Amino acid sequence: MTALSALTAATAPAAETASVVQSIDWLAITPVVLPAVVALVVLVADLFVPERLKPLLGWLSVAGLAAATVTLLPLRAGDRATFCLSTDPGACSYTADHFTLVIEFLVLTGALVTALLSVTTVRDARMPAGEYWFLLLSSAAGAALLPASRDLATLIVALEVASLPAFALVGMRRGDRLSSEAALKFFLSSVTATAVSLMGVSFVYAATGSLHLTQVADRLEEVPGQLDTLAMAGVALTLVGFAFKTAAVPFHFWVPDTYVGAPLPIAGYLSVIGKAVGFTGLILVTVIAFPAYSDIWGPALAVLAALTMTLGNAAALRQRADRPGSAVRLLAWSSVGQAGYLLVPIAAAAYSDRDQIGSTVAYALMYAAVNLGAFAVAALVARTKPLHRISDYRGLYAERPAAALALAFFLLCLAGLPPGLIGLFAKVTVFRSAVDAGLGWLAVVMAVNVVIALYYYLRWTALLFRAPEGPAEAVRSKAPWPVTAAIAITAVTAVVLSGAPQLVLRFAGGSLFPQ
Repeated sequence: MTALSALTAATAPAAETASVVQSIDWLAITPVVLPAVVALVVLVADLFVPERLKPLLGWLSVAGLAAATVTLLPLRAGDRATFCLSTDPGACSYTADHFTLVIEFLVLTGALVTALLSVTTVRDARMPAGEYWFLLLSSAAGAALLPASRDLATLIVALEVASLPAFALVGMRRGDRLSSEAALKFFLSSVTATAVSLMGVSFVYAATGSLHLTQVADRLEEVPGQLDTLAMAGVALTLVGFAFKTAAVPFHFWVPDTYVGAPLPIAGYLSVIGKAVGFTGLILVTVIAFPAYSDIWGPALAVLAALTMTLGNAAALRQRADRPGSAVRLLAWSSVGQAGYLLVPIAAAAYSDRDQIGSTVAYALMYAAVNLGAFAVAALVARTKPLHRISDYRGLYAERPAAALALAFFLLCLAGLPPGLIGLFAKVTVFRSAVDAGLGWLAVVMAVNVVIALYYYLRWTALLFRAPEGPAEAVRSKAPWPVTAAIAITAVTAVVLSGAPQLVLRFAGGSLFPQ
């Protein structure tokens, strides 16, 4: 007994200092955990719910995403962190700061709109409901985790949790050749990009001995000369996976075929949430982890931004109105062009300060609302005209005035023209970030591309109000109310943002990260 007491007394202090048991801030991680829990509930419930009640799984998913969005309210102070190192309390794997909360709001509300659009799509296309909703919720959980991730391992895991279900969602229309081909292209290219990123992460870890972003940033400042080349290679390779998700040139080749082959709600999801994942990862690794190598990633991202916006807009300009799938292809190439604008402030952060990324966040909020809205209208039109041609939208105002006005407003926002003031103001903030950083040449390239994009946005907008080519339909199909609700939510959001652009633009003028 005496020996046991002595052993206990001798080991107690060591046990206290080396303890790896942590308290978990459950409130901070609720926006991520809740969609994941609902996904598991849906998957299990699918085994027992009869076929006639399967639509309830969709509404359970919608309710879960809405509840997850509401749980962001108690976190609005932006001062929570969990899963921190006992030896370095400042190095945490999960941080709920203002940047995290804004991106999580974008992701969860975007997934909620996607879920509303999917309710009728799953039923009409006879897709397996349990699998579809499980995959969508799982992807949303991964996308919500990524902005809170503050170590490279969690970042990669979050990226893959967001991406892997998306592969299956793209190919969910069984027996459809285009859908299967799109899923295969998306899968193969994404897996390759992830493998390259993992190699980059391993190089960074070998050079720094840490995966936490703040520690990586500190140690990259003092990398020994013999490891400098390894560290530079690691930085470059790590960026590849996130550049792929943003559809930046030359990692964009999967976008048009994937969007055309995927169910329309999933195409909209990839265009917004998929990009949010990519840009969030790029911001975290460049601005927080790799500022020591800003002379490498800054010019690289500036060139990528110029190439991406130019190629995306040029390809969108070439879309023929009578080609099947041309409407979705135009939105796909437009999203590539928009990705170029989103890259500009991240590149500018290498030349000035990291607060420049607020312009990317402001632009992303505008883009998310109006682009999801455009896909929502496309989903409505596709119910009677499934070829997804731009010419199918001719005379839409005569058939569905509200939908035509909403789509016109969305397109004008993307073009940056009144009354879509939020699009104009968002473009100005991005343009200003390039000028302030001394990237005058990039600002000129952006200005030219904005003018190019005006043509195809205005051409589509004008088509909505032209007289129909044939006689008007005697009976107009009724729009499902979930699709109508999705259009209304995005339209009201865009109108409110245009009426009060300071709600978004305040992110462009302040810091989203703790100082």
